[in-house]
Amino acid sequence: MRLRLDQLEANLNKQLQAVYLISGDEPLQSGEAADLIRKSAKQAGFDNREVLTVDAHFDWRELSAAAESMSIFSEKKLIDLRLPNGKPGMEGSKAFLHYCQRPPEDTILLITSGKLEASASKSKWVQAIEATGIMIQVWPLTGKELMNWLAQRLQQKGMSADSDGLKILVSRIEGNLLAAAQEIEKLYVLYGSVKLKNEDITAVVADSSRYDVFNLADALLAGKTERIIKILEGLAAEGVAAPIVLWSITREIRVLCKIKQSLRDGHSKDQAFSKNQVWDKRKPLIDAAIHRLNTNKLDQALLLSAKADRQIKGAQMGDPWHTLLTICLLMAGLDTMGETS
Repeated sequence: MRLRLDQLEANLNKQLQAVYLISGDEPLQSGEAADLIRKSAKQAGFDNREVLTVDAHFDWRELSAAAESMSIFSEKKLIDLRLPNGKPGMEGSKAFLHYCQRPPEDTILLITSGKLEASASKSKWVQAIEATGIMIQVWPLTGKELMNWLAQRLQQKGMSADSDGLKILVSRIEGNLLAAAQEIEKLYVLYGSVKLKNEDITAVVADSSRYDVFNLADALLAGKTERIIKILEGLAAEGVAAPIVLWSITREIRVLCKIKQSLRDGHSKDQAFSKNQVWDKRKPLIDAAIHRLNTNKLDQALLLSAKADRQIKGAQMGDPWHTLLTICLLMAGLDTMGETS
């Protein structure tokens, strides 16, 4: 069965299927659809989850092995298979056909795939998945659909904006929903659950276009001290709100903490990156940071982030921008012991 993305939640509430295929090159929607399936599966007792990532060295016998293996912790299993290029090849096609002929009981197969070519969407393996379970194709949003998506996303945070405000966001994100989600998160950090004024949206968008906080995040991960200082000074000089800068920094710290934990749990680096939605372009930056920063450093950075938050809110004495600089230098690999009080 083929479903639209907006039909998925209602279908999950009725009955879980044996196989799900999510394909498309819009990462935010694909990721959130997969998260919704994982959440529903967990609520239904599928506590055992095995992640398989298809790359040049992947052995498709791993799919059969995962389906046949039992866990001492749970009889129900979710097989989370990642197919980045959307091309399983001959062996993968046969593996999917074999799987769909007799899906194992108490097992859900979730396949997240890159965009499928037109010919692939009519292939036997896709048709087998449609006959056995659910297929969802994710398409980029444009025009009225994008405006509606932005309005719904704002509403989830208790915010709203008129059509002109939404158009300002559209002009900034250029169809990139990840960027849209980040802009909305920044607006929420600054203004809370309110009806946004157009000038509020313009101010945040303008800040981003002059000196982007995401440039700072990349510099932090790369450990480029001089660039970190230059960007942070530029953000302060441009009047970018300190809560936005803190949000950008702490988001990266938490991602690094989650990846470290995933590696400790025995997952491979590719699995840890995939689980935390680290896209290919950012993998070298994240990889450099997890090698440079140990758990103690990351814990110290989180303590400093809490301190900066208290200073921003006036609950603690001190200059939050100084604390933000201290966090940044720590992330670059410099010693900042004694700064967390």
